[in-house]
Amino acid sequence: MKKLLLITSIVCLANLSFAQSGKYISAMKTNISLTDSMMSKGNALDLANTFERIANAEKSLWLPYYYASYCTITQAYMEKDNSKKDAIADKAQQLIDKADSILGKENSETSVIKSMIATTHMTVDPQSRYMTYGPQITEFLEKSKSLDSTNPRPVLVQAENTFYTPEQFGGGKDAAKPIFDHAAKLFDAFKPETEISPAWGKGAIQYFLSQYK
Repeated sequence: MKKLLLITSIVCLANLSFAQSGKYISAMKTNISLTDSMMSKGNALDLANTFERIANAEKSLWLPYYYASYCTITQAYMEKDNSKKDAIADKAQQLIDKADSILGKENSETSVIKSMIATTHMTVDPQSRYMTYGPQITEFLEKSKSLDSTNPRPVLVQAENTFYTPEQFGGGKDAAKPIFDHAAKLFDAFKPETEISPAWGKGAIQYFLSQYK
């Protein structure tokens, strides 16, 4: 009888775990699909809050914290009031740090977000902050590439940074073009590890490449 109860309990726990996993995947897929339009819809912070709620419910999983940070730093990119950017970037940092602590190791995708966070801090006052944040931006992008040479996102972010950097400092539209081309090739070949793994960036590539037509 005890053996039967034990087997029944194991089966019930397995079914519960599967149900929770299915619910988690469904929630993640639904919200990830909304990230493609968050810049045009202006709902990045709403999505960030949703991902953070998922993260707090699934404390052992890094991806919800990652997406919460990604949405938060996207909001910082869109923020026009420089006095608000640091606080938003700091929140993104807290979230990506949680993702890193769960992973327990360096990760190509989280390194991209860290570069974006450094970029946000620098854009508050580029002249006075470049010496602090400029090297960090490059360091995190190069770290991301070294951890996964097939990841198109660090190359995309590098291309965007180059596009918006003044020509006198080595940037500009023409300087960014070959980097965008390289990123596009990487996107064509890239295969996400899972259905909820990071895959963002294709829309941005299409937008920027359209500027050259």
